[in-house]
Amino acid sequence: MSNNDVFILAIESSCDDTAAAVLKNNKVLSNIVAGQKIHEEYGGVVPELASRAHQQNIVPVIDMALKKANISKNQLSAIAFTQGPGLMGSLLVGSSFAKSLSMALNIPLIAVNHMHAHILAHFIEEEGYNMPQFPFLALTISGGHTQIVVVKSFFDMEIIGETTDDAVGEAFDKSAKIMGLPYPGGPLIDKFAKEGNPKKYQFTKPKVPALNFSFSGLKTQILYFIQKNVIENSNFIEENKADICASIQYTIIEILMDKLKMAVAQTGINQIAIGGGVSANSGIRQTLKEAETKYGWKTFIPKFEYTTDNAAMIGIVGYQKYLHTMFNDAAVVSKARIEF
Repeated sequence: MSNNDVFILAIESSCDDTAAAVLKNNKVLSNIVAGQKIHEEYGGVVPELASRAHQQNIVPVIDMALKKANISKNQLSAIAFTQGPGLMGSLLVGSSFAKSLSMALNIPLIAVNHMHAHILAHFIEEEGYNMPQFPFLALTISGGHTQIVVVKSFFDMEIIGETTDDAVGEAFDKSAKIMGLPYPGGPLIDKFAKEGNPKKYQFTKPKVPALNFSFSGLKTQILYFIQKNVIENSNFIEENKADICASIQYTIIEILMDKLKMAVAQTGINQIAIGGGVSANSGIRQTLKEAETKYGWKTFIPKFEYTTDNAAMIGIVGYQKYLHTMFNDAAVVSKARIEF
């Protein structure tokens, strides 16, 4: 073990997953995530219940991360935590713990933007994974965000396109809810879509200027489509589930790809990296891979465990900030909305 090794304990608590990771430089030693099943019966995340569950989970999750990494807390170089964006109560649990532990151990505290972490997860060192070169385009797609970002360096990023209303993950989950599928519905649409015909049902793609996105109109269109067909045939959803899911997924992927093609044309950058929970979608991953031969792009798709909310991605930003001595004091505040 080199004396120059940097050990980062990272904490992520922006929504309904309590996560902790330990990184040795840019390698992940442990990455522990505790989900919260309680939200399933409500069909969505209940903020108050989420923050209570974080309080129950945070100590055992951090303890497990340290044990799995096989290091003691006294070996830590710094503690990184999610400052925002996210649910305020959830963020406060993670930040309060991070502040207390950094003070107790007398080591630096590092605040991390959750959306930067989704992008920089590509710089976690993994065997056989090539990292993107600066500059590259990042498509960050999640339940709360849909963005196209020009990434010029670790700390120089510019949003060139984003959603004007709902995020892509919201479109997946609400479409699933309309169909009567349980929460979270996005992964179920992906699952059923594999068996269906993506061109069976046509949905109109929204006309949104420049590189921005809009998904609210598509959600409404899907709602009316389902309602109309269920009136005519009460078993319509069950009889056509795979085709409906495939058609919805195909339309969403087309919307994303149209904007990506436009972004590549405008910037001249043909390196594309995806991040965020929705980048776990198999249809999106496959379409992006096909774009390498179709359009001559170089694409970067992270491991599944680094797509959904996790602490390893917080840790890699923490590591880069540590190298540049970008530390925070205990006065740093959590923010539900945070400047990109």
